[in-house]
Amino acid sequence: MVKTAWVTDSTAYLDDELRNHPDLYTIPLTILLDGEEYSDGIDLTPAQLFDRLKQLKNPPKTSQPSIGAFQALYEKLSADYDQVVAVLLSGKLSGTVSSSEQAAKLVDIPVTTLDSNILTYPMTALLKKGIALLEAGASLESVVNQLETIKKTNETYVLVGSLEQLHRSGRMSGLKFFLGSMLNVKPIISIVDGALNVKEKARSEKKAKEKILDYLRSSYQQHHFKEVYILYGLHEEQASNWENEIKKEFPELEIVHCPLGAVIGVHAGENTLGISWHNGLK
Repeated sequence: MVKTAWVTDSTAYLDDELRNHPDLYTIPLTILLDGEEYSDGIDLTPAQLFDRLKQLKNPPKTSQPSIGAFQALYEKLSADYDQVVAVLLSGKLSGTVSSSEQAAKLVDIPVTTLDSNILTYPMTALLKKGIALLEAGASLESVVNQLETIKKTNETYVLVGSLEQLHRSGRMSGLKFFLGSMLNVKPIISIVDGALNVKEKARSEKKAKEKILDYLRSSYQQHHFKEVYILYGLHEEQASNWENEIKKEFPELEIVHCPLGAVIGVHAGENTLGISWHNGLK
């Protein structure tokens, strides 16, 4: 029987099931704060990050794992496994996928790298689905094909907590930042084909959330998916409040809420709130 190691990066949200999975390994991204390097999820928590952001002299930066870090991990895994499957955050938001693909050429163990086109818990959902399919006896080719199909059905909408941080990190153009901050516009950011886009603009957070719920209603009526993921920067009560609102209208939906983590927090801010689902994950 082929023994498979699963790899993901530190932007994934690992629940108890995944944290305790014997064949799952996580590679951290790096956060740079005024010249100091921190490994995401290891020596910097989101709370510590947001506290540090208020005191920084220079804009914070993030960096993907190096090719060498992936190579070292894959060489280590080759001693106990026959193949590696890496499910990683969107290649249009980070160079993590590229680092894995280049490292795969330097090792003897076969490595399959999947660009999730997403991050955090929506990526986690793909990872869990892949593990379940492979453990149920599906071939690796079939698993990859199914994940590629499911990922294209994702819808993600985000209310960014700090347009300034998003602008400073290079994830939003100066013009869009200017319009959003000066005209009190609340942009709804969507992730389409792995990249950030301004889906729509609302005059307040309340109106923006109402529009997002309209997207949810429309997609649910058509696809009847089972899971919704609420993503938040630092303040869990904001996610819990939104979860309660959604449950009143959609009591049959399973709702998971989870923090975005420090790397995403660098770009989005502590008051960020988002929602995501896979129309094809039934």
